Amino acid sequence: MSGDRHRVKFAVYLIPRDGDKALLSLRQNTGWKDGWYSLVAGHVEAGEAAEQAMVREAKEEAGIDVVPADLRHVYTMHRVADDAIDEYVDVFFECRQWNGEIRNTEPEKCGELRWTALDDLPDNTLNYIRHVLTHYPTGETYSSTEKS
Repeated sequence: MSGDRHRVKFAVYLIPRDGDKALLSLRQNTGWKDGWYSLVAGHVEAGEAAEQAMVREAKEEAGIDVVPADLRHVYTMHRVADDAIDEYVDVFFECRQWNGEIRNTEPEKCGELRWTALDDLPDNTLNYIRHVLTHYPTGETYSSTEKS
């Protein structure tokens, strides 16, 4: 054993809710899973708390102001991968209130932002996102899965 500690990437995801609908983000020009729906999301930077990263990403990607008190942690996923460089711990936050009007502020990386009923997700929703959006409303809060 080399003595190096195992490291994983840390990402946050926002689930803005409007009744039974959640806001999805269509990936484009990213080089990974373009043409698939995900959520407003991003990597947590060094020295940054998960809530701070989520506030930053909400502003950068959807143009909305979210305060940490309005974020509710709803799910954590460990995406295990054969290649350690692609292993993630993902933290999902739901919010039901924000300031500002949701708009696509990164059209070079996002084809559209779309409100979708949780029971009617598009076929091209990323598998791990579909898993979270299907299971967190039932009270499930954690899973470990292979990379999708």
